[in-house]
Amino acid sequence: MLVISVDSVDSHRAWQEKQLTKMVKGGVIFPMLSDPEGEIGACFGLYDAEKGVDGRGCFLIDPKGAIQSIDILSDPVGRNVSEILRRLRALQHHQATGEYMPCGWQPGRPVLTADTEEAKKACEKKDAWKTRYAF
Repeated sequence: MLVISVDSVDSHRAWQEKQLTKMVKGGVIFPMLSDPEGEIGACFGLYDAEKGVDGRGCFLIDPKGAIQSIDILSDPVGRNVSEILRRLRALQHHQATGEYMPCGWQPGRPVLTADTEEAKKACEKKDAWKTRYAF
């Protein structure tokens, strides 16, 4: 996990020491990178050159470099870390097993296999999938 913004390394350090350590015991445990020219943000369509700031975005990128999930939020909307982690776990589970995770999937909950015949049978069975699994 990386955090990238146009803020300076010193600004990140101060934010970590004065703010993040109050919100998360010990502060964040991942690197915060400085991209003062907004080059990385521009690559992802997040950099506002007029204001000189990056928008809020979260990208889950697989080991092959393919983007698997994108969240782009406006400033007033808070991020849902639990949902980001849920999607990350689902992607990792799929990579390890080939299984597909339905809406709201959590580790230990039912999955759909890559076997299309089995998936068709599951869809035909009224009790194969419960809406409560999605929430």
